[in-house]
Parts: sequence; C-alpha cells; structure tokens
Amino acid sequence: MFDTAALRRDWLANPRKDILAGIVVALALIPEAIGFSIIAGVDPRVGLYASIAIAMVIAFTGGRPGMISAATAAVAVVVVPLVRDHGVEYLFAATILMGIFQGIAAIMRLDLLMQFVSRSVITGFVNALAILIFMAQLPELIGVPFITYPLIAGALAIIYLLPKLTTAVPSPLVAIIIVGAITIGMDLDVNTVGDMGELPEGLPYFVLPDVPLTWETLQIILPYSLTMAAVGLLESLLTAQIVDDMTHTDSNKKRECAGQGVSNVVAALFGGMGGCAMIGQSVINVTSGGRGRLSTFTAGLTLLVLLAVLGPIVGQIPMAALVAVMIMVSIGTFSWNSIPNLRHHPWPSSVVMLTTVVVVVATHNLAMGVLAGVLLSGIFFTGKVRQMFSVERVREAEQAVYTVKGQIFFASVDLFERALGPEGNYEDASDHVVIDVTGAHFWDISATAALDKVVERMRRHGRSVQVRGLNTASADLVDKFALTDKTGVEIGLAPHP
Repeated sequence: MFDTAALRRDWLANPRKDILAGIVVALALIPEAIGFSIIAGVDPRVGLYASIAIAMVIAFTGGRPGMISAATAAVAVVVVPLVRDHGVEYLFAATILMGIFQGIAAIMRLDLLMQFVSRSVITGFVNALAILIFMAQLPELIGVPFITYPLIAGALAIIYLLPKLTTAVPSPLVAIIIVGAITIGMDLDVNTVGDMGELPEGLPYFVLPDVPLTWETLQIILPYSLTMAAVGLLESLLTAQIVDDMTHTDSNKKRECAGQGVSNVVAALFGGMGGCAMIGQSVINVTSGGRGRLSTFTAGLTLLVLLAVLGPIVGQIPMAALVAVMIMVSIGTFSWNSIPNLRHHPWPSSVVMLTTVVVVVATHNLAMGVLAGVLLSGIFFTGKVRQMFSVERVREAEQAVYTVKGQIFFASVDLFERALGPEGNYEDASDHVVIDVTGAHFWDISATAALDKVVERMRRHGRSVQVRGLNTASADLVDKFALTDKTGVEIGLAPHP
C-alpha cells in the first residue's frame, strides 16, 4: 500500500529548501569525486558517475533522509591495489559484490553493532573527519595565486553573514555563484574545477563488468569487496547517527545498510566505483536546509545535468569558492565543546576520543580509528566493571561464610580466586565453608572455572564447601560448565536478583 504520509514527510515537506540544498551539494561533490577517482587511480568519470548513481538511488532506498552518499575516499583508498594490479573492470565487479555483502549485512542486522560504539568514539570520529576535511583543502591553500585568499575570505564572509539577512537561499550557493561570477568576469588566474581533471561528456550507460566469471576472479575481488562493504557501512552508520543528532530525528539503520548495497550495485553497473555516506556533504546539505530525500535525489540529478549539459561552465567554477564551503563544513563538523570537556569528562572517555582522532588522522582510515576507539572503550569498561567486586569473610558458629558481591567474569576471576584463598590461612579457620554468591553474577566459563578452582582448593585443604545463592542464569552456567556439582558440593539456588 502506498504510504502518502511518508511521501509528504520525506519528499514534499519542504521542497524549495531541499532542492536548493541539493544544488549546493552537487557543486561540492564534483571536486571531491574527481579527487577520489585520482586516489583510486581511475578516470574522473568513474567517481562522478558513482556519485550520480549512488545519490539518486539512495534517495529511494536509504534509511536516513537528508544524508548524502556518493563516491568517497574511505572506499577509494581500499581499491588502489586492485585497480593497479587488475584494472578498472575488476573494480566494477568488486563493487557489485560489495553491494551484495551490504545487503547480507542488512539481513543479518549487523547495524545493531553500532550499539557498541560509544559517544566518545563518535565524537572522535567527527573531530577526525573535520580535521581530514580541512587537510584536504591544503593543496588549494598552498602555492596558489594570491588572489585566491581574498576570494576564499569573501566566500566565507558570504557564507556566515548572509544568513543574518536572509535564509531564503543557502548562503554556500550564493557564495559559489558570486565568487564564480567574479573570477569568470574578471578572468582571474585561479585554480578551477576543470584543472582537477577532465569532466566527462554524455550520460552514464548500463554495462556489465568485463571480467571472467571464474573462481579466480572471485578470489581476487573477495577481500576488497569485504573491506569496502565494512568500511562503507561503518562510515554510513556513523554519519547517519551524526545526522540524527543534527536533525533530532531517527533513521532506519537496517534500511540504510540495504540501501547502500543497492546503490553500490547500481553504481557499478553504470561505470562507477563504490561509495558510502559522506559526512562533509551531509553537513552541507543539513546546514543548507536539506532534510528530505528530495535533497539527496536533487544532488544526484543536478550533478548529472551539470556534467551532461553545463560541463564547460562547471569546469570554470573556482576552487576558492568550494574550498570556502569545505572550510565551513570542517568548522561546523568539529565538536568544539569536546575541547573544554577534556577537563570535565572522565579521563577514560577523553583518552578514547583522542585515540580515535589520532588513529584516523594518522592512518586516514576511518575503520581503524573507530576500531581502536571501540577496543579501548571495551578495555576501560571491563576495567571499571572488574573493580565492582568485593568479598567479605565472617565466622558464624561452626562455619566461615564468604559473601561475594559483583560481577565474576574473565577480567575479575583473579580477584575472586585471591579473595577466596585456602580457609586454613585464617587463625579462626573453620572446617565448613559457605560461599554466598547471592549478590554476584557468573558471566562466562572463566567464572565457572574459577569457582571450580576455589572449591577444589578448599576441599584439598580438608574443608567441606557449600555454594549458595546462585541466581538462575548463573546456576544454568554452572550446571553446564562447572565441575562443582560432580564433587559433592551442595549448590543452593536463588532467584535472579
């Protein structure tokens, strides 16, 4: 059944702002797509065609309205060896397989793994991207004609001051038009979009990758496809979370995974490379007023029209105007409050954030940075939970009672084993020992093995042992994996606390 409410919400809620924002994004996509093509070692049209196809398709299939997806550096750097050693046709085949893997990821609900990415990692990811976006503009700021700097300053002034007068038209679009008119009208000697690479003529067309359908081909492309799929989904899901926060709305992460897969398959079938969500262009879109799917579709359609009809004019757009837009994106993307928060947040959170930033900037690999942040978050969390553990020994009548509280798992078993040493070490040692775990929880086989070790050690020193207070979940784990119930030890059950 056709959902008219979704049509109005996602496509027709604010068409004027969506269309104007999409035009701004399309202009900003051109140098990016050309640059990513150069990184991958392919013709500029491969990146441009990919951006067109991905943006137009993801507008329908994606799960995050207003987010921009296109050819990206994160995917481009992965395929450099593949293109160098086997050619661009293998890149197209690998991109199709990449899309299939992303569809499988959606079915397997791998998007739920985002639940394990902490806020500190996301903040580090955002800050690292802001730094990388700015660093990518440095070639257009160093060794260029002096007139470039006043043009960039003027464009930035328009971008930041125009909204104080009117928001009817996105200020980045006005800046591009005015600076472009000045440079073209005065015939200024500045770098232009056309200097980055030859813009393609004509429209993209459907074509199947010209590779043999053999096991050898699969062996060649499989590692690249898996890596591209993982990197693409990681960046897309993180960007979706950031856009969620910026717009105070939710997105469908499962649908986004599937949508990324479909868009990459279509891109490859029309001569494009793989891609994913772009935080820079997404920020441009949102700050320019784009919120719906129409903005994303407009970006792809405008890019198609610009290349097919207005190629010579587009080639004359000064890079100074686009650099100013990207500097705005860099400034707007960086989480400035994260700097004073370094003193106020817990030190492990600050370390995780800074580690994510350093690894991403140092390696230019978003996946490596996020992985480092997630692993470090896990280590710090494990250490914190490990300390939530205590054992108290009390002598009651003819028995010694050890009251255990906290979480017993692989990181805390050493504390557990040391705290429940041989009963004979105490002056008031008893022949009967009770281990009360009512306030504890056993999580894994390391915990059950530790219980085995403690009980066996007590018995070896001539003590009878009773374990009492196991909650239902812990008791199930002990029944399956521990040896205590096979050595005459009484296990008393208690409900889950």
